[in-house]
Amino acid sequence: MSTSTVETFESSLKELNISMTRTEPANFEATIESLVSSPAVGVPLDSYEGLSLSNTSVETPPTPQLLKSSETGVTPVGKAIAEYGTLVLDSDSAGTEPVGLYPPHHVGIVRENDVLETVDSVGRHLESRFAAGKSSIFATGVSSTGDMGSLVEGVHGPKNVDVVLITDR
Repeated sequence: MSTSTVETFESSLKELNISMTRTEPANFEATIESLVSSPAVGVPLDSYEGLSLSNTSVETPPTPQLLKSSETGVTPVGKAIAEYGTLVLDSDSAGTEPVGLYPPHHVGIVRENDVLETVDSVGRHLESRFAAGKSSIFATGVSSTGDMGSLVEGVHGPKNVDVVLITDR
């Protein structure tokens, strides 16, 4: 993964009014704390070696009550698409999809090596998920709808999105 891919990703996020915070694993917990508004709910970061939400104010695992009351949802991101600033949220039994879509503020955590240049480059990831009977959703920016007139944001999903990029070790 090249530096230009991350730069493209950051630029695409800026166009969507989404901030990206780079952090090393050692500073992860402080970075999360600086971004979340309480109450916060999160998905355990089982696939992110050395990272955990257990020493933050983010409550895990998600429950329907936590989802209903939370201001912030914190999730891992399976892959990210640099050219559009898109987060690929992998649906799973841990609750990544609802935690990323239900609270008004979403904090997506993505590893630097999971930022891919184009939609086509995410194909292999999706192919293996679909073959295993799993699914993923694409989230680009805050939720919005324009089908009944002018564009309205935050109708059926997060009104604010932040991305935390975990830099390669």
